[in-house]
Amino acid sequence: MHYGAIKPCDIANGLGVRVSLFVSGCRHRCQNCFNPETWAFRYGQPYTEETTQQILKMLEPSYIQGLTLLGGEPMEPENQRELLPLVKAVRAKFGEAKDIWCYTGCVLESELLADSPYRCEVTDALLSEIDVLVDGPFIEAEKSLTLNFRGSANQRILYLREKHGD
Repeated sequence: MHYGAIKPCDIANGLGVRVSLFVSGCRHRCQNCFNPETWAFRYGQPYTEETTQQILKMLEPSYIQGLTLLGGEPMEPENQRELLPLVKAVRAKFGEAKDIWCYTGCVLESELLADSPYRCEVTDALLSEIDVLVDGPFIEAEKSLTLNFRGSANQRILYLREKHGD
């Protein structure tokens, strides 16, 4: 897996201050995508164990609420296989103290929970670690600048995990 950027203090892609990982590779190719350079699977830098350690270090400050995965497309099977160890490492180090958001152009029910090119052997395990999934492709005709954490009205904010103690 490659990645285009890591933002250590992102306030646009989820609640609070976040560390955001922009993975490379996306077959959706939405019209007027905000990040088309990340469509190429080899864009940016190779993701390594050192990258995981860098992200874990960036997550340490108490003002960081969590990790956001976006891109590109985190739910491309090639990326899911690399992201699962990262989210497991985040859970091992921080437990429920940090949340995990994921932005995907996939629709949960039809592409991630049902047979599709996006579903693979690690999809269920990865989804089980994600707190909030923002799903659905960006659709230019439904674009709205008034939506929180979404680019178009068809996209949904789905809470996949219940917080302990809530």
